[in-house]
Amino acid sequence: MAGDQLQVLNALDVAKTQWYHFTAIIIAGMGFFTDAYDLFCISLVTKLLGRIYYHVDGAPKPGTLPPNVSAAVNGVALCGTLAGQLFFGWLGDKLGRKRVYGLTLMLMSLCSVASGLSFGKEPKAVMATLCFFRFWLGFGIGGDYPLSATIMSEYANKKTRGAFIAAVFAMQGFGILGGGIFAIIISSAFDAKFSAPAYEVNPIASTVPQADYVWRIILMVGALPATLTYYWRMKMPETARYTALVAKNAKQAASDMSKVLQVDIESEQQKVDQISEKPTNSYALFSHEFLRRHGLHLLGTTSTWFLLDIAFYSQNLFQKDIFSAIGWIPPAKTMNAIHEVFRIARAQTLIALCSTVPGYWFTVALIDSLGRFAIQILGFFMMTVFMFALAFPYNYWTHPDHRIGFVLLYSLTFFFANFGPNATTFVVPAEIFPARFRSTCHGISAACGKLGAMIGAFGFLYLAQNQDKSKADAGYPGGVGAEGCEIRSLYWVWSIY
Repeated sequence: MAGDQLQVLNALDVAKTQWYHFTAIIIAGMGFFTDAYDLFCISLVTKLLGRIYYHVDGAPKPGTLPPNVSAAVNGVALCGTLAGQLFFGWLGDKLGRKRVYGLTLMLMSLCSVASGLSFGKEPKAVMATLCFFRFWLGFGIGGDYPLSATIMSEYANKKTRGAFIAAVFAMQGFGILGGGIFAIIISSAFDAKFSAPAYEVNPIASTVPQADYVWRIILMVGALPATLTYYWRMKMPETARYTALVAKNAKQAASDMSKVLQVDIESEQQKVDQISEKPTNSYALFSHEFLRRHGLHLLGTTSTWFLLDIAFYSQNLFQKDIFSAIGWIPPAKTMNAIHEVFRIARAQTLIALCSTVPGYWFTVALIDSLGRFAIQILGFFMMTVFMFALAFPYNYWTHPDHRIGFVLLYSLTFFFANFGPNATTFVVPAEIFPARFRSTCHGISAACGKLGAMIGAFGFLYLAQNQDKSKADAGYPGGVGAEGCEIRSLYWVWSIY
């Protein structure tokens, strides 16, 4: 790229791995820790919300969220994330990465707290305010995707750029793990302090009044990691690629990177002006020239992210339903409300610890040696293999003696999602597009992923219901059962080929 001939950019490209690289990973990565915590912690508490706000006297099973409410609670943050990715991705190219970076973090912090403080006592009031604040929480999370990826890409050197961007995204695994561990701690403490019988013993007493604090605390704690890194985000200088190639301020770019790299860098304003005047650097987004140069790139980054997230988010958000279907989590009526949170959190934490987190860090370790394409194809292929192995002999896996085998294969789908397309779909858009479109194109790619996530989340919610309508959750039509949903998830991942 022509911009790489600038001294300031060449210095970044060839720089040895230094402390500022790790600082940037931590600062950007804590945003992704928060993103994952906030997006996935809702799956830990939806069962509890149903018990608290939608109890039906005399019902054989605990209360559950009605279909429209469950769809809104589970999916509204994804809708906000999609909107935020498009808006902040565009804004990051217009105003600069740093200028809007702190705004996304503050929005995430404020809306995390507001989600837990959802107002009112009536179910409609609580759910409406919860959904309102989770939409704006998602909006802030959406901005973090293109901005964090672009900033890390533009700070990194050529040799380890893939690993550094992947390391930022790998903090998502720790966010999922952190949410599960915190839910285990809170639910254990409340269950010990406020003991209650199982639902089948005493339906009313099985949900103690203090259970209402559990879900609120779990949601609000998501504000802490974002708030703690706000100061350091504001201390980061703007990236040299934006300052030099988009803002066209060579002096500022050289000054900022001289401090970061602790070397003297010459300001080359004349060369910056020459680069910006070249016809190859003046075409507009979605122009004929853009489509000729990057149309296939954008199609590739959007389509793969879309197809992946159908399976990835549906399985992450509804792990509890899959585990309940195979009997790994006991029937809801055999537990009290808080203990059910504990069992769900424990199961999801085990999956995160044994497969999700290791998968991310395998990508970090190998992406610059194996390459993006190889890891992505390997991941898609292996996910397909393990989903086939789960879907077709599904009745075999539901037998109590075979549950461990199911969990093992299920864990491997998450391992190869993260040592595979879930990481590479994040990395590639941050590298492949020109600096003046990079944040926008990453935002578009990520938004297509969230569109797939919405399809997966809403689709699974209804399809996973029992084929016998009388055995489906209250208010739901009959579905195709968990087996059918596994086959459908498999189909979408397989269709990438």
